[in-house]
Amino acid sequence: MEIEIISFGKIAEFMANRRLTVDGIETTAQLKDLLEKEFPALADIKYKLAVNKTIIQETAELKSGDIVAFMPPFSGG
Repeated sequence: MEIEIISFGKIAEFMANRRLTVDGIETTAQLKDLLEKEFPALADIKYKLAVNKTIIQETAELKSGDIVAFMPPFSGG
């Protein structure tokens, strides 16, 4: 399965945008575990995930072609 990863803010400093081909990854929780092992700094910060431009609060299922965004806390006005 191919997933596109995009990152913002301080996460983008150590985790560049890229396409991943992963086997055995079916949920956002599994993807988080995989990437937190590859990028230990990711495990040390708070962030939200969006799948296909929708912020998720719980674990979501992934399918090939999904775009997953890793976003640090942000504020707006």
